Amino acid sequence: MTIPDRTPIIAVLCGGTSAEREVSLGSGAASALALARTFPTRVFRVEADALPAGLDPARHVVFSTLHGTFGEDGGMQRLLDAAGVTYAGCDAAASALTMDKVATKAAAAARGVNVARHLSFVAAQKPSADEVIASLGEQVVVKPSDEGSSVGLTVATDRAVLASALAAITRGNWMIEPRLAGRELSVGVLHGKAMGVIEIRPKSGVYDYASKYTAGATEYLAPAPLPAAQTLAVQKAAETAFAACGCRDYARVDFILCEQNVNNPLYLLEINTLPGMKDTSLLPKSARCAGLDFTALVRELVSPAVQRFRAGRKTVHP
Repeated sequence: MTIPDRTPIIAVLCGGTSAEREVSLGSGAASALALARTFPTRVFRVEADALPAGLDPARHVVFSTLHGTFGEDGGMQRLLDAAGVTYAGCDAAASALTMDKVATKAAAAARGVNVARHLSFVAAQKPSADEVIASLGEQVVVKPSDEGSSVGLTVATDRAVLASALAAITRGNWMIEPRLAGRELSVGVLHGKAMGVIEIRPKSGVYDYASKYTAGATEYLAPAPLPAAQTLAVQKAAETAFAACGCRDYARVDFILCEQNVNNPLYLLEINTLPGMKDTSLLPKSARCAGLDFTALVRELVSPAVQRFRAGRKTVHP
């Protein structure tokens, strides 16, 4: 039978159990306020690695702002799929892949996107400082391969710093890359198309957790001051990486531009499928370059999921 088309309630998920909980709470509050200008909206604070009570697949479309482990790595997405709840953003498989920076780089490289060399390892099998230096040199970046917001990131400038960073690793999955000197760039991808390119200039020289979340610690140039051809190249690479990883709806793709490497200067850093969603976050900055204010952006982010919800409700089989 045919069911009358109804506007869904947008269920904004925020909080979670990861190291990025506080960032997520801020993203959720800002997104819910903006979404409420278009849709009936309800905020669900997630306190455990489980679906929050009260989600109704017949009435809710989820807009998740859960960052980090469980929220962004496919864990929540698998539970939503099992419960039949429609949600915005990447599906469980793409979320799991992009949360793993090593797997992301492999998928993107297979489609021709440039990536840096790296070592990957689990904590129990971490390399020695000498092994890292022999492979990648002293100037390296040590970071978890499956965390966001630069949680756990260390920039090693010499052997002593590298040895200290390795000694502190006791659990988890990790990767080490050469430190690439260059300009950090970020570009939002919406419905498979790249928006504006943003340049990130941390005053400390390192875009770590403090630089991201301390007011005034970083300068953002929106749009990035790049030649038109270079802007198009960054946007094309972002779209290619997005497609290579099976992403849908939206994501944010980060690069570093090493201008001293004339032949192939652009390197993929990572894809963030549930990026920060305050008005001042990178994805909204990218969207504003494309003419979308924050309210218009969140409406666009959730619109494909609303369409999937409505399509799924047209017919109910007995």
